[in-house]
Amino acid sequence: MKFIVSSSYLLKHLSVVSGIITSNPVVPILENILFEIDNGNLLITASDLQTTIMVEVQVESKEDGSIAIPSKTLIETLKNLPEQPVTFSIDKESYNIEINSDNGRYKLVGENSTDFPKIPEVSDGYSTDINSKNLIDAINYTIFAASNDELRPAMTGIYFSLSKDSCTFVSTDGHRLVKYNRTDIKGDDLNHMMILPKKSMSLIRASLLNQKASNIKLEFNASNAFFSIENIKITCRLIDEKYPDYENVIPLDNNNKISIDRIELLNSLKRISIYANKTTNQVRFKVSGSELLVSSEDLDFSNEANERLSCDHDGNDIEIGFNAKFLIEILSNLNSKNVFLNLSEPNKAGLILPDNIDENEDITMLVMPVMLNDYD
Repeated sequence: MKFIVSSSYLLKHLSVVSGIITSNPVVPILENILFEIDNGNLLITASDLQTTIMVEVQVESKEDGSIAIPSKTLIETLKNLPEQPVTFSIDKESYNIEINSDNGRYKLVGENSTDFPKIPEVSDGYSTDINSKNLIDAINYTIFAASNDELRPAMTGIYFSLSKDSCTFVSTDGHRLVKYNRTDIKGDDLNHMMILPKKSMSLIRASLLNQKASNIKLEFNASNAFFSIENIKITCRLIDEKYPDYENVIPLDNNNKISIDRIELLNSLKRISIYANKTTNQVRFKVSGSELLVSSEDLDFSNEANERLSCDHDGNDIEIGFNAKFLIEILSNLNSKNVFLNLSEPNKAGLILPDNIDENEDITMLVMPVMLNDYD
């Protein structure tokens, strides 16, 4: 088997799939990238068993065939080659690979392509088209709040619910929660629900950012989801768990409503959190009239800081504690000029809402409070 391809062109597409490859995979062959040639089309595949990425590129070839090539050696070689045509010559019997360039010749050994895991196919599934920008927004708003705790696998993914009226994306780690709804993404009369792995969604976002496609095709069945973006296909195994009843933790009666400049609050929190206890990252919000006092202290090192910010406040005076790290992440992932803080009691979650959103979207971000040692 032999084919010719541009070194930079091939490297560009290898970079799309290489993000899925881990250094110590469960199955050793997954350290390789699968090359399959059919009628001059090269299909490049990488997988970690949970997520598979495939990208199709054009090459100059008169033969069909397949081989698994060590990813690290191949990518490092191409990175250090100038732009030029490279020729791959592959012995189907010994799996020896020879790469010839203007600069020299490089030999390595691949593996039998039949040992590479089979890619699942769509069967008895449902499909819909999603605007790529809308999907990027949904991932950006939710992915940071998904959990990293493998003991709670459902919460390590993004919950996706598609109905005939709208689509809802939810993520939570137990400390904060994001609910993002769009009315311009619709399904059929049935409600479709699934949990998409965080790693897969991160790879999909990266792939979308590098493509010009306006739409992405989503197909899914009971066990897998399939995303098609121009010449890229991403398959991910769904998380087979029951997602927490997130609606019950969103407080409905929020008598204290605060409107404040998002950037001012974000920058204040970044400064105040420097003086907070490094274990709890606790900051104190004290709302009185049209003033928000943000403060923190670390008794172990006698550190303390406070700042006063102007705000619009409708409700009673309240004092409540939060983890500054969570607030900073939430505010950093919004892009509105002002935000609303909707609070009820010092021991109940606070809601953070942007003040200007698209007519087709709705965003609710929730953060759990940190119990204060005392209340003045």
